[in-house]
Formats: sequence, C-alpha cells, structure tokens
Amino acid sequence: MKILKYPNPAEIAKALARPSDDSAAGRRTKVAGMLSAIREEGDAAVLRFALQFDGFAADKLEVTKAEMDAAETLVSAELKTAIRQAYANIRTFHLSQKEETRVVQTMPGVECWRKSVAIEKVGLYVPGGRASYPSSVLMNAIPAKVAGVGELIMVVPTPRGEKNPLVLAAAAITGVDRVFTIGGAQAVAALAYGTATIPQVDKIVGPGNAYVASAKRRVFGTVGIDMVAGPSE
Repeated sequence: MKILKYPNPAEIAKALARPSDDSAAGRRTKVAGMLSAIREEGDAAVLRFALQFDGFAADKLEVTKAEMDAAETLVSAELKTAIRQAYANIRTFHLSQKEETRVVQTMPGVECWRKSVAIEKVGLYVPGGRASYPSSVLMNAIPAKVAGVGELIMVVPTPRGEKNPLVLAAAAITGVDRVFTIGGAQAVAALAYGTATIPQVDKIVGPGNAYVASAKRRVFGTVGIDMVAGPSE
C-alpha cells in the first residue's frame, strides 16, 4: 500500500478533492449530437454508435428468447438460486408498498378517491462493460412489475458483442419483456424517441455513466426519468 503524507490541511483537502470536470461541456455537445442523430436516423445511427463505442457490428439488436434460455444454462445453479432469493425478498418488500384505492365520502353524495395507475411502458438501463450488474435488473424490474407496468424494455451494453449471461438470467427471472444489446447515450435516445426496432417508452430508469446521465437530462420532458443517477446509485 502506498502511503501519502501531507503536512497541512490545505494539501490534504486538495488531495481528496474531486477532479475538475473540464470535459463536461464537450460531453454535453457530443451527447446532443448523438440524440439528434438517433431522432433523425433511427436504427442506422444506433448501429453506427454500437460499432463506434462497443466495437461490434450488430446484425440485430434484440436478444431472442432462445438466447435468453441459453444464457440461463451458462449461470451456475448457486447463482440462479441467489437471484431467485433476492427476487423473492425484493418483491415481498415492494408488494407491501402497493396502494389500494380508497373511497372517502366527504359529504352525502360526494365521493373522492385517489387511484394509482401503472405506467404503460418503461425502459430499464442496465450498466455493463467492465462489470456485471444483475442487481440493477432486480432493483428496477421488480418494482415495475409489482406496480403493474405493461411492458418493460431493457437495454444493456454489450462490448464486442459479448452478452452477459448473469444479466440476461436476471432479466429472465424478473420477467423483463424485451432486451436490446445497446448502451450509452444511444440507448437512452432510442428509448426516448423510438426507432423501427426499439419501442419508445414513457419513462427511463436505471443508473449509468456520465454520458448516460447527460442523455437522461436531455430527454427529460420527452419521457420521464427516475433521477440523474451517479455511480453509486
């Protein structure tokens, strides 16, 4: 372990400070260009960015049912048991949060109520690349399903075209309806605007890198978002 010693508080504060983000403006410009390209060109732009950023030429974007089934066979029984246990625990918790419609009679003949209606179509962004994040699938897909979301569309990066079996197994176990092998700002744009292949959604949830966060900021208003999530969220 390398130990660094600083003689005064000012130097300690400087060493612990976050690095300045001098590239924020450039990143916003790049993301704006990507969103514009996908809005205008659809799948053609999505495929171009997949080649540019993920390093693979995709002939299709959607993961098939056969691919999902095959992915499950590659995951150990121990891991699948852990996913199912997590699924059961998370689902039990969120079931307790469901609201029942209650009718209140404020005066004779006048009834008031509040009713929760599920969103029709939600896009779930799952980070990928350097690590595997089945937890993102579980923590976002399960409450959506409990709430009664009509269709859950998942996007996940696949660097060099390599699909992560653990993430796909989690998607299958939690009941994700469709999975697409794209990530980054291009995935957010595709979900927000829709393409010939990827359906437009009503809300986008899930964490991602700085480009994903920037894209979610820009599409907010066209679609809903959960939050601009950081690396620990």
